Amino acid sequence: MNRYLISTGTILIVLLVACAAFGQNEGSAGQMQNRRQRLQNMSEEEKEKFLAEMRQRRARWESMSEEERERFSTQMRERLGGRFGIRQEEQLKAIEAIQEQLKKFKAVLQSVNLEEAGKLRELSEEERTKFSEKMAKVALERQATIRSIERQATILKGPRQRTAEPRMPINELRAIYNQAIEEKANKTAESLEKLIAQYRDESRMPGTREPRQRPERLERPPRPERGVNQGSRSGRRAPNLELNSFDGKPIRLSDYRGKIVVLEWMNFECPFSRYHYETKNTMAELANKYKNKNVVWLAINSTNHTTPETNKTFASKHKLPYALLDDRSGKVGKAYGAETTPHMYILNARGRIVYEGAIDNSPMGQNKEGIVNYIDKALAELTAGKAVSTAKTKPYGCSVKYAQ
Repeated sequence: MNRYLISTGTILIVLLVACAAFGQNEGSAGQMQNRRQRLQNMSEEEKEKFLAEMRQRRARWESMSEEERERFSTQMRERLGGRFGIRQEEQLKAIEAIQEQLKKFKAVLQSVNLEEAGKLRELSEEERTKFSEKMAKVALERQATIRSIERQATILKGPRQRTAEPRMPINELRAIYNQAIEEKANKTAESLEKLIAQYRDESRMPGTREPRQRPERLERPPRPERGVNQGSRSGRRAPNLELNSFDGKPIRLSDYRGKIVVLEWMNFECPFSRYHYETKNTMAELANKYKNKNVVWLAINSTNHTTPETNKTFASKHKLPYALLDDRSGKVGKAYGAETTPHMYILNARGRIVYEGAIDNSPMGQNKEGIVNYIDKALAELTAGKAVSTAKTKPYGCSVKYAQ
């Protein structure tokens, strides 16, 4: 595949140069034919006068120094709009630049590990992020290489054939830049900002004297403030989750890619959690309501002193239609920033946290009117293809009993 792309690129460049040379030769042939026609139409006296003028110019050329000849050639090229084409030294320089860019092009193509791409689902969250950044960098380098080759090919066409270069893919770069900001890839975003500015500079025609304009400054992702818990921000990418259920089954968040996932932090010793299992059957009813709408429900117990036996008994007693996960180490709970039981999180199909907070606005059923179940409302919006209207609320309940 790499050899095919490089060969295709080389053939295209050769064709561009050949077309340019053919155009120049065709123009020169037309000019010579016009001159012969003019000479044939002249009278004998006009011919003699013309030939004398040409001999005088030839004598003047031969008497010039090298510096004067160079100056005269430059003036003629500017006056005639590039009819003489470009000098051999400039052509060789452009060809060398193209050869150098082809080497870079080959190196960029060979840097892509297709086997790694095929095993993307097996990689950890950190490894997937690094791979995505690498692929974005490869795509940008490939674009830059192609653009550089196109510029050199334009030079080989000669000044008369030069046309404005195609507009650089700024919109595409902006889309990648915005994605980098969204994924908190600050270093990638900064690199993209510099590359966009560089593309703007290079998109000007070679040899133009247009003043260098200061590139538009793109808004950078905000730096996290000190003391702010980054785990509490809605819209962020959900931390990785790999836990076993209390009956021994391994559960990975990556297994549910493309699905909406509800995470419920629970502790059946906490009266606020028990209310939604014993007084009300809130959690199980919601899980059953949306199970056929691309929604997965997972309950997580981060209580450090709980035991597998008591959790299995609880799950069996209440006939839970979802897995109850063992996070006694507290690693996952702390990564998400879970504070209370219950504390709810909803992840969209792209793995972004689109809601976090309380299950409803009525702790222990204290409100009799105006009760809003935030999870039910958010899931109804998501499954209808709408944005979540309430992205964050204050959770209530018992504190999560993390291990010290």
